[in-house]
Amino acid sequence: MEIAQLITTAKKIRQDIIQMITAAGSGHPGGSLSSTDLMTALYFNKLRHRPKEPSWPDRDRFVLSKGHCAPVLYACLAESGYFPVTQLLTLRKLGSCLQGHPSCRSLAGVEVSTGSLGMGLSVAVGMALGAKLDKKNIRVYCLMGDGETQEGQIWEAAMSAGHYHLENLCGIIDYNHLQIDGRVEAVMNIAPVADKWRAFGWHVIEIDGHDFKQILSSYDQAAANQDKPTMIVAHTIKGKGVSFMEDKEEWHGKAPSKELAAKALQELS
Repeated sequence: MEIAQLITTAKKIRQDIIQMITAAGSGHPGGSLSSTDLMTALYFNKLRHRPKEPSWPDRDRFVLSKGHCAPVLYACLAESGYFPVTQLLTLRKLGSCLQGHPSCRSLAGVEVSTGSLGMGLSVAVGMALGAKLDKKNIRVYCLMGDGETQEGQIWEAAMSAGHYHLENLCGIIDYNHLQIDGRVEAVMNIAPVADKWRAFGWHVIEIDGHDFKQILSSYDQAAANQDKPTMIVAHTIKGKGVSFMEDKEEWHGKAPSKELAAKALQELS
């Protein structure tokens, strides 16, 4: 997809997120909306995958480390053809394969079950190292929350990736500055973010996480890097696209009422 198409698709994915979380009566809109542009660019432009052949051996791998933002992943999977878009409205319903956190045992297209914060990057490192040892041309992407990088396991994985020069690994931090307990800087300051990742042997790219030109360029730069893993520090806005949700911590994990959902959808139309 070209940028104009990506913008249109991102708007549709944001609509899906609002609709499915409203129907479920629970979920995490804030971080799903902030990472929508990053995910749209990945799934509809850069990621090598086959929705009709989800187990294709040569596919790139994606790990949603911040598993609570499953709505954005489900919307990308549905809109790219893994399952019918209408199924999105079963989010968190009893018997649905669209669980509150993604499960690789119940939904094709989900590479690994996530939800316990801090674990996804370790899995991504293992995938990237395995591909490198097997001499497979596979790229591995891992999306993390900024608050999630307060977890110690993240830094063990970061050290391993740098040590093994995993140039086929691309991490992405959704740096929206908010987590469930408030401002990231107040809960546990993670700055200086770029310097920390460079110190662990990563190539670091800082971008506006809502600018598709910058997003696509960062993915290209990551793919061209030949000697170390890449971390994309994407500066984003929590709840992006919905005025009353933007930069508001209370929308980290709360469903909108039907009235507020209608307002959000109007803004996204």
